[in-house]
Amino acid sequence: MLSVHPRYITDYSGKKISVVLPMEEFKNLMEHLEDLEDISLYDEAKKLNEPSVPIDEAFQLMEQMRKPK
Repeated sequence: MLSVHPRYITDYSGKKISVVLPMEEFKNLMEHLEDLEDISLYDEAKKLNEPSVPIDEAFQLMEQMRKPK
């Protein structure tokens, strides 16, 4: 589970306007967000129900495209 310990910056009236996180917690939070984005993109791709290529074959195709001609 993601654990965060935010500290808040407030304006003169006490309204929270910003958050400060320890760097390690920020990095962990960003990694979790990237994972969620990947899951969302995967779910969208599955809904399209388009033909797919096995991962090994996809990597081979990418390697072929990278090689200079």
